[in-house]
Amino acid sequence: LATGLSELGYCVRPGEVIVRGIGSPAQLDACGALIRGAFAEKFFSDADELMEQVVVAALRTRGEWVATAESCTGGFIAHRLTNVPGASGVFGWGFVTYANEAKSRAIGVSADLISAHGAVSESVARAMAEGALAASGADHALAVTGIAGPDGGTPEKPVGTVFIALASKNGPTVVVKELYPFEREMFKVMTSQTALDLLRRRLGGHV
Repeated sequence: LATGLSELGYCVRPGEVIVRGIGSPAQLDACGALIRGAFAEKFFSDADELMEQVVVAALRTRGEWVATAESCTGGFIAHRLTNVPGASGVFGWGFVTYANEAKSRAIGVSADLISAHGAVSESVARAMAEGALAASGADHALAVTGIAGPDGGTPEKPVGTVFIALASKNGPTVVVKELYPFEREMFKVMTSQTALDLLRRRLGGHV
């Protein structure tokens, strides 16, 4: 970047790239403007905030609520949200539906749908998000279902496959498929990061 900074460095952590610069306030402002322009909707903070902090702040600003329905992450998305002070004003419901029966009884996912497509599928992720939205009365609902491993994968759905869905009262349900073939803890981190970022982008008008 041609900003005149005396130093420019990068730091990578799961799901994020942090850019750090040393220079005058004007140079740093110029650098920030270039990064925002280059990465557009992927840029989420210039204050060293975590993704969950950005999401909670955006929900609070809009006066909206989010619910979660988690299978493979076992409540990790809810954990990250509730680590943020003030999350009680935007997060009220979290469903950990690890078993197929729980998906059906708690958030209304059809057993026939699970049987036809498998618990780890676009169809079930969509149904989980829409079921959590209806059950909670929230404005948005995130749902995840995947194969954390180390066993359980198939050629069609290898270990690390995950479907992430977002349902909203005033927007279409979207589902993304990702592959995070890491150990279980990192799988949860990456899945939760992608889910929270999906919500962040919807709140910002990008999805």
